[in-house]
Amino acid sequence: MLWTEKYSPKNFDEVIGNVKIKDEILNWTEDWLLGKTSQCILLIGPPGIGKTTMAHLAAKEFSEYIELNASDKRSYDILKNTIGESSLSKSLYGDGLKLIILDEVDGIHGNEDRGGTRAINQIVKEGKHPIIMMANDPYSKRLQSLKPKCNTLIMRKVHTNSIVSLLKKICVKEGVEFEEHVIRNLAKRSNGDLRTAINDLEVIARGQEKITSEDLELLSSKDDIVNIFDTVRTVLKSKDPKRVRAAMRVDSEPSFILEIITENIPKEYEKVNEIQSAYEKISQADLYLGRAFNTRIYTYWKYAFELMGLGVALSKAETYKKFSRLTNSSIFPKLSKSRGNRNLEDKVAEKMGHKLHASKKVVKEQFPYMKIMFENDETAHELATYFDLADDEVKLFRSRKIKVKKSKKKPAKSSKSTTSSKKLSGESKVETSKKVDVESKVSSKKKSHSKNKTEDKTVKKSSKDTKNEKESENNSKDSQMSLFNFNK
Repeated sequence: MLWTEKYSPKNFDEVIGNVKIKDEILNWTEDWLLGKTSQCILLIGPPGIGKTTMAHLAAKEFSEYIELNASDKRSYDILKNTIGESSLSKSLYGDGLKLIILDEVDGIHGNEDRGGTRAINQIVKEGKHPIIMMANDPYSKRLQSLKPKCNTLIMRKVHTNSIVSLLKKICVKEGVEFEEHVIRNLAKRSNGDLRTAINDLEVIARGQEKITSEDLELLSSKDDIVNIFDTVRTVLKSKDPKRVRAAMRVDSEPSFILEIITENIPKEYEKVNEIQSAYEKISQADLYLGRAFNTRIYTYWKYAFELMGLGVALSKAETYKKFSRLTNSSIFPKLSKSRGNRNLEDKVAEKMGHKLHASKKVVKEQFPYMKIMFENDETAHELATYFDLADDEVKLFRSRKIKVKKSKKKPAKSSKSTTSSKKLSGESKVETSKKVDVESKVSSKKKSHSKNKTEDKTVKKSSKDTKNEKESENNSKDSQMSLFNFNK
């Protein structure tokens, strides 16, 4: 059995350090056991300080517990099918409560863990059982949505003296003689990581009767990867060159370190000449970083690290004994936001260019005029439908949503009106038939009368015609006589 398991705490009384957090977890478990539901706990702290140990000790108070480790895939479906169902169902051992443990929730990333954070938020909101979650990085963006829903407890590193006392107890129980400075050296090198200190002691002491300073040489110097905010805090709070150089050994991009130090200088330094001197060192470090990237001669990085680390640290006359809340760089969210806007513009320009048979460059030049055209709701609706623009793409031209006027439907005629209309149509048909009969009778009378008149007229016309014929004959005779009458 490994010494970390053999000498792990068996109850809360054996836990070293973080006394206040230990008491809060005890009170939290008592509330749940008494039927008082409480917020889930989010334990945050560096590895090896006892987060998982605290959760396992709390699990002993409940009927059972379910744990999901960092090595497991934590996608939306897996979390909902395992932890999600467990948080809603009853315990296998009666009506007791079961503890759900989620380790390293800030490590959810990539395609395999897609939707994991969303699933955890739903489990926390809908769950009926106590939940304890652990995370390493207090500034992780994946914890922003979880922190408001949880009781966040920040665990600190274990003090060196506490680690020394525990290592001495282990040596006594294992029957190993030790030198005081060897134990203290192991405790200091662990940097508050209790698990690492016990592992290092096991490497040099297992199977030995005595450990000396020569045994320390067997251990390679630990390549400690420092948290980025610990680095910035050391640079701004310390004037010791050794501490600052050690703190600058951080696994991060030099440009990112430079931006975070630049952002937090005015929050720590108060004198104008100190701020001016610190920013001069930052500008010089930026020049060396630029040379390294342009020439690909990365030996310039050591000058940049010296200037942004030791140069900024020595710019202050004395250290400030105050608390300064460090923040992340504000330039990167702005750059990511502008990049998102550029990608959106390219997408919209490609859609419009396909319809207009124009290039992206030409279409982007028309964007200011498009904003004016999108002010009208009807025009905006027509343009959006023609170019097939989504809601987020329409926001590129107008901030408010497009209001589409709904067409008014004609009210349907009621059954009463239809029946009345039928009655009226029937009555009108009867009336019209009567009118037709009367009119037919009158027209027949008129026709008979007109026939009599026409007959009389024809008789008169015939008599007149005979007279006219006789007159025309006489006239023709006279005319023939007059042709030879020259004196007339």
